Amino acid sequence: MNWTEEKVAKLKALWGKGNTASQIAEILGGVSRNAVIGKAHRLNLSGKIVAKKGSSIQRNNKTKNLNYKKVRKGKFKSLVIEKDFEPENPKQLEELDENSCKWPIGHPNEENFYFCGRTSLKDFSYCKLHLLYAFQPKNKKEDVVEKDSEVPKFIQKKIRSA
Repeated sequence: MNWTEEKVAKLKALWGKGNTASQIAEILGGVSRNAVIGKAHRLNLSGKIVAKKGSSIQRNNKTKNLNYKKVRKGKFKSLVIEKDFEPENPKQLEELDENSCKWPIGHPNEENFYFCGRTSLKDFSYCKLHLLYAFQPKNKKEDVVEKDSEVPKFIQKKIRSA
């Protein structure tokens, strides 16, 4: 393929506007994407294509979401600390029964691996504490929890049922 001065000038103009190599090849016609990339490289055209940057609104929303996650995490931890939980009763697999919490602590390949062993709730395999970890309500993960608001209703229901 022969590059004419006209095609080279058009390549430079389109490349400068931020068009992709595929788009330039299509516009020029009779040229492959790889030919466009090769010619741009030989002409020492900038390899950097300016990506569209998100608006400041999007950046603010990301910051807001990070703060929300910290607040929610802190709220959950304070809830767990405020309630009285039975002390852990470490058990091995062979020691578990119907009334034992079967929440694994550690990794099964580790020597100090055990199960929680607290009294499990009726119809569940876990104690009150681990039930809060194990079951998340559907579509509630996006709900915003304000710092000064009360305990969310779905957690109150779980605590009452415990």
